[in-house]
Amino acid sequence: MARLKTLGSRVKEGRGSRLKTITPGSWRSDKTSTQRGYGYKWQKARERYLLDNPLCVYCARQGLTVAASVVDHKVPHRGDQDLFWNQTNWQPLCKPCHDSVKQAEEAAGLAG
Repeated sequence: MARLKTLGSRVKEGRGSRLKTITPGSWRSDKTSTQRGYGYKWQKARERYLLDNPLCVYCARQGLTVAASVVDHKVPHRGDQDLFWNQTNWQPLCKPCHDSVKQAEEAAGLAG
């Protein structure tokens, strides 16, 4: 039986193992997570927020009790540091809700 030749990857990777999914021309393009505001100060604030707000708000709306692991910005901050650090713009989400429901809302223009 003949061996199939492998196809090269059609997805370009950034540094490390994370896939580069940032749209060219985006405020995030060519910036590290730290340059976008998600450095040590954010990690500490995120940790404190999740201690005070441990449950996913999207799951709670469905009557479920699920631990939150993501601090989401209700209104996308797009680099606006005042909006980024405004805790009234934060909400606790579980990763599945953040990566599916919230992303779909943003894509549909429903976030905020």
